Amino acid sequence: MKRIARTAVLIGAGAVTLLSGCTAGGGPDSDRALATAGPTATTTTAPDAAEQVADRYRAVGGEQEVYGIQRSAGPGGVPVLVVWTRDPDDSAQTFDELKASVTGFLEQSEEVSLDEGYLMDVFGPDGSLKHRLDARP
Repeated sequence: MKRIARTAVLIGAGAVTLLSGCTAGGGPDSDRALATAGPTATTTTAPDAAEQVADRYRAVGGEQEVYGIQRSAGPGGVPVLVVWTRDPDDSAQTFDELKASVTGFLEQSEEVSLDEGYLMDVFGPDGSLKHRLDARP
């Protein structure tokens, strides 16, 4: 029992360290890294509101594999975009096509301004992080 409790404490301490955003430099680059850090896995189910956005995206010709698109305010007010896809292909070309398609849809159909850049995470069919992009100037 003591071993389990000790393991839980060590795991909890590690999680606190990760969540606190400890970095070794403390300079401007570390601030940017902290602002872009996010989860590396999520559930395979997108929230209802994200599913509704993805439904609208697919209705106007978006990638059929996308089943969730969530937008929230990030650092400095730039949008944070989270995309859930059933496509297991994690190649750079597939990501570039998806990125262009999703951002074009958000700007044109959802009237989201991406003038100041955006942050994007793409999660695959198993909930793992496939791509992370910081597209701020």
